[in-house]
Amino acid sequence: MSNEPMARIYIFSPFLRIFHWVMVFSISILFVTGLYIGNPAFIGTQGIEATYAVESLFSMETIRYIHFATAYIFVATIIMRIYGMVMYKGDRLFPRPWTFEYWLGTIDVALHYSFILPTHRPYVRNHMARAGYASVYVMILLEIITGFAMYYMVNPNGIGAKIFGSFNHLLVNEYVVHIIHHYIAWFIVLFAITHIYMTIRADLTEKGGEISSMFSGVKYFHVHDEPKDIGDIDHGQDNNTRNRQHSSTR
Repeated sequence: MSNEPMARIYIFSPFLRIFHWVMVFSISILFVTGLYIGNPAFIGTQGIEATYAVESLFSMETIRYIHFATAYIFVATIIMRIYGMVMYKGDRLFPRPWTFEYWLGTIDVALHYSFILPTHRPYVRNHMARAGYASVYVMILLEIITGFAMYYMVNPNGIGAKIFGSFNHLLVNEYVVHIIHHYIAWFIVLFAITHIYMTIRADLTEKGGEISSMFSGVKYFHVHDEPKDIGDIDHGQDNNTRNRQHSSTR
């Protein structure tokens, strides 16, 4: 642990942090239950017809209920995420691929992650991470659309089917929608594995509080290394004590 003074910068609002942890638990539950719905035999329930095994703990009825209930909870927290994004600059750190700085920063971070450069320039959220998070939000949106497109077809005359049912035809048919939903789920899980590795790696090498920031909203930077994207977060509110509070220990 270094004794070099660090700058304590408040970045992430409670809305983003709550959404982050709800997303962690929701995606974990949705992925496991989704695998079961797609292939009940994968957990060793061979010999049980899942659709009619209503007395079983792993009946399709129970698993589908857990899957859909979790999906609704997750979608509800997205509203919270959108509110935080509107109200707090630190909650909308998305990539800007139309700028030269974006590509310069991406190359800089990529060279560091490839062990070619020992460090990269300090960022509140580096450009590779911004692109990664933006891509996972796109995947989540596709999962919601394809999931509801399949779910609401149990009642083809309902309002849900009228809103989402057209996607079944837009994407050829419901089977193709199912395949897209399945593979995007795997891409999200692969992203999560990479994200966990990168977060732990950043915490160990940069000592910036990458993991703890999702609890406290705060990240740490060396006093003389102001992040290049510092202008992308709020500075007006309690600037001296909240956003730029110096600490001699970390």
